[in-house]
Amino acid sequence: MTTAIQVNAVEKSFGNVAIIRDLNLSVAKGERHAIIGPNGAGKSTTFNLISGHIKPTSGEIRLNGEVTSGLRPFEINRRGLSRSFQVTNVFARMTVWENVRCAVLWATGHRYAFWKNVDNLPEVKQRTAQILDDIHLSHRRDVPAGLLTYAEQRELEIGITIAGGASVIMLDEPTAGMSHAETERAVALIRRLTEGRTLVIVEHDMSVVFGLADRISVLVYGHIIASGTPEEIRGNPKVKEAYLGEEID
Repeated sequence: MTTAIQVNAVEKSFGNVAIIRDLNLSVAKGERHAIIGPNGAGKSTTFNLISGHIKPTSGEIRLNGEVTSGLRPFEINRRGLSRSFQVTNVFARMTVWENVRCAVLWATGHRYAFWKNVDNLPEVKQRTAQILDDIHLSHRRDVPAGLLTYAEQRELEIGITIAGGASVIMLDEPTAGMSHAETERAVALIRRLTEGRTLVIVEHDMSVVFGLADRISVLVYGHIIASGTPEEIRGNPKVKEAYLGEEID
């Protein structure tokens, strides 16, 4: 098995409080891997460690075989990892088109230069238009992102996340706050846009997790207590105990 993400014996403490304890996680290339666990289990902290937003107290993290623990987020991004956040993170005053174009510009190797007119870059226009079509927001291209509905903003953020062409995509609660219909649409979008990529997702909606993931890891008090296929996790007594026999069934 070729791994996209490898987390080895990672610990993270804030002061005297240990949040992540002996964390070991392996995500295969091309796999859709969900991380679940009760509130306060350390799921977002795990995401922040892998994406470089916080540094581990000890242990090692590898991305596509390369050690990335200790690197800054933009350095990890340039090595092929892109992520979204729990809270929608778009440029509210910029249009939908401009939000996606910003991500595309960097991915296509263009840097800031006041003498360049970005409207004269055909590959950028083509890629931006394709992503807007993929996330079904072409008809909203000229709308300021802050005026989109919540579900549309989440779709836009997914578009921004995949715009850079990263091989590893991390989505933090992408369907939180959505209606059932919006959730179904988001799951279909995620499944389609991450085809051929590695996906790591944190999600509280168990129907999303079991319908989308190839493998699931269960995090409790900063430690993974089980990893396996959806069927293996569904029948694991430790997992049922962690969820009090409710959500997992």
